[in-house]
Order: sequence, then C-alpha cells, then structure tokens
Amino acid sequence: MDKLSRLVVLISGNGSNLQAILDACQTGRVSAQVVGVVSNQALAYGLVRAKQAGVETMILERTRGQERNTYDAILADKITALNPDWVILAGWMRILTMEFLGRFPNRVVNLHPALPGTFAGTHAIERSFVAWQNGEIDHTGVMVHLVPDEGVDVGPVLAKEEISFIEGEPLEQFEQRLHELEHRLLIETIQALTSRSKE
Repeated sequence: MDKLSRLVVLISGNGSNLQAILDACQTGRVSAQVVGVVSNQALAYGLVRAKQAGVETMILERTRGQERNTYDAILADKITALNPDWVILAGWMRILTMEFLGRFPNRVVNLHPALPGTFAGTHAIERSFVAWQNGEIDHTGVMVHLVPDEGVDVGPVLAKEEISFIEGEPLEQFEQRLHELEHRLLIETIQALTSRSKE
C-alpha cells in the first residue's frame, strides 16, 4: 500500500474546507491523511469537525503583546513534530512570517477565494460581490497557491478557476456556489500534489 501523504491543516473558523479535505481522505479520493488540525481561535468550529474525524487538534492563540515571529516559531515547532508533507491553510486568518514559512519551503499551500492579482486579503468574496454590483467585474474565481514568503495571496499558483456572477443572485447564494468551487479545487490540487510527491 502506498504511503499516505501527511497533511496538517491550519484553520481559524468554521472549517468547511477542512471538512472537504477530511471527507476526501476518508473516501480515498486523495492519497493523504490529516495528522493534525491547528487553530488560532479556541472556538473555531473546525476543531469540532477534526475531533469528530478522530484527528489530533491543537489550539495556539497569540498572546497579548506576543511578537509575530515568536508565535510563528512556536507554531512551526509544534507542526514540525507532526512531520507533515504539506501544510494546508484552509481559512487561516493570519499572515505567516518567514520564521514559520522558512521551515516548510514549498510545502505551505493556501486557498484564496479570488483570482491571482485580485482581492488579496480578507473579505475577498464580499469585496468581489460589491465590485460586480458596481459594474466593475463580471466574474471572480478561486485559486490555490504556494506560500513562499510574507506576500499576501501572491505565491506561485497551483490551480485557479473562474466563476461568473448571476444577475439577481443574492450574496448568500453566490457564496454557496463559490464555497463549492473552493472545496473542489482544493481537493483536486491536494490530489495532484500528493500524487506527484509519490513519483
């Protein structure tokens, strides 16, 4: 039997993309296993999802006044102990410093709900929706990319796909469609990465 790639997933919230990863590992759609889920928010629902799947969880909140580099060094130590092949940022709402990224070169993967060069940072879905309402764009998209440095949503693109807006569609419905695209594109990318790492 092939050795399964080891994934550590970093989350900050609901964890719907984490759930997609857990499901894909469970069904064998990807040749990987989630060996740990780390959250910087104690109440993140993604922690519940991980525990239900029998995955080890860890909460690491940044303490008041703690330097980003100090936090990231501690985070890197804890994740290194899990011996990951890939670190997946699935709704992780912190910019990681080189103190962390330098420990996992070309192995940190981020999902962002926008196309390369557009709507970097937080609230990308809402911002793109407003831009469409203002007649500035007619589509947006999702990308999965590597995170080589501290640039926000600008690393080498692994996969991207466009999604069009639909006239009269409310934000909630658009969000649902976009999240479905996120889940599929993320799983397809992880599948490609884990298959390639075995060759």
